Amino acid sequence: MINYWFDSQNIRERVYIPKYYDPNIEQKLCNLKKTHNLFKISDLVKDGKIQLSTGHEIGKMAYGTGDIPFVRTSDMTNWETKCAPKQGISEDIYSQYKKSQDVQSGDILFVRDGTYLIGTNCIVTELDKKIVYQSHIIKIRISKEFLDPYLVFIVLNSPLVQEQIRSVQFTADTIDTIGNRFQELVIPIPKDKKLCSQVSEKAKVAMNNRELGKAFIKQAPVIIERVLELNTTNPIDEFLKKDWVSILSDLKQDTVTSEFGHFETFWVDSKNIKERIYLPKYYDPEITDELSSLSSSCDCISIQDLCSDNLLTVSTGDEIGKMAYGTGNIPFVRTSDFSNWELKHDPKQGISEDIYQSYKKVQDVKSGDIMLVRDGTYLIGTSCIITDEDEKMLYCGGLYKIRVNENDIIDQWLLLALLNSYLVKRQIRTKQFTRDVIDTIGKRLYEVILPIPKSKEVRRSLSHQMKHIVESRMAARVTIKNESNKIC
Repeated sequence: MINYWFDSQNIRERVYIPKYYDPNIEQKLCNLKKTHNLFKISDLVKDGKIQLSTGHEIGKMAYGTGDIPFVRTSDMTNWETKCAPKQGISEDIYSQYKKSQDVQSGDILFVRDGTYLIGTNCIVTELDKKIVYQSHIIKIRISKEFLDPYLVFIVLNSPLVQEQIRSVQFTADTIDTIGNRFQELVIPIPKDKKLCSQVSEKAKVAMNNRELGKAFIKQAPVIIERVLELNTTNPIDEFLKKDWVSILSDLKQDTVTSEFGHFETFWVDSKNIKERIYLPKYYDPEITDELSSLSSSCDCISIQDLCSDNLLTVSTGDEIGKMAYGTGNIPFVRTSDFSNWELKHDPKQGISEDIYQSYKKVQDVKSGDIMLVRDGTYLIGTSCIITDEDEKMLYCGGLYKIRVNENDIIDQWLLLALLNSYLVKRQIRTKQFTRDVIDTIGKRLYEVILPIPKSKEVRRSLSHQMKHIVESRMAARVTIKNESNKIC
């Protein structure tokens, strides 16, 4: 919309924000009346067809007390929760909130507060049931006698509903929110029951495929470590052959704190101190011992040596300035714009074609490149792989772009696997330091040692498995996006 006239008698609750009355949205909803039933959420709540509830603020003293996820707004992306959320809580704290929060499979978690994140949502599966979620998130429970939750999930992600969400968003104190206006949203449900059934089934299959891959990603640090120890990819094969119940029972519950190690005390000879670094974690003896134990089956090579041998090329992005934000729809990828080995389908900032063209050549992003977070405390070491869907983008200075040059030793999928092993993740954490007001790994990334399997068969098989898992999840993601775009 650019401008329009609006009769003063139609002003609701002294809301004078033009976007709140966007006539384009009203027209689109009107055009759907022949093919869709239009349900206002407040009416569905009143009729008992939808139940709404919000989470809790458990207090910072609860953070880090255990490994049960405390899901916050930033822990939801690409219609799922992060495999390793930032904060974990203890079993005791979980027990305090378990009954009142009552999270069940099929519930939808919806971000209510947070400016750019408002409207982000995910559907809860068996993988996510044991969580506590914060107060900025609404839990939506749909009566299954009324509608299939997967159908509502798809509709909530349709462009028309997302447009409505943006139109009713407002600023409360220092943060944007949708508040109780969530209940003003109108969800269009196709009248064609066969179509609804088909959409629900496609969404369910797609989400199940993504959840299986997510379960592997969640367990990957342990599985990949096992592959390196045993010098075989059997641990991956065994995991993927399990039924869902077995996977859930065996799954290791982790938050990012598990990457920090658990050594207590040790001695370091003063002559072994490097560059006046006196941080104990930097010299973690467990890492040295583990690398030594893997030396018979792996070539333990530093990223610096791999770069020197032209097997890898490492570069950083650019800070394009806030004036460039919002000038277009080409993604400007920042440290918070990826999780679970992939980029967000809806990154926070977009830039124009002109700005993209001015950086395109120097950044040179290609499918197969790996992005790794350099700056950002908890996010440091997080990585993802660029696919064909992601090539047209720019990335910020807080990220490393790692490109694998053609060789017979390592490819991009094997590198992704190694970067997500506990051994490498813990090395990254030991190299992390505070610079000014933010943590970073800086150029210490080059000191990280990768345990590359000596066996060509192990390297090939591990690479193949990683590629299959990522590509299956991406295909499912495309399905969800396409169904959301077509539903209304």
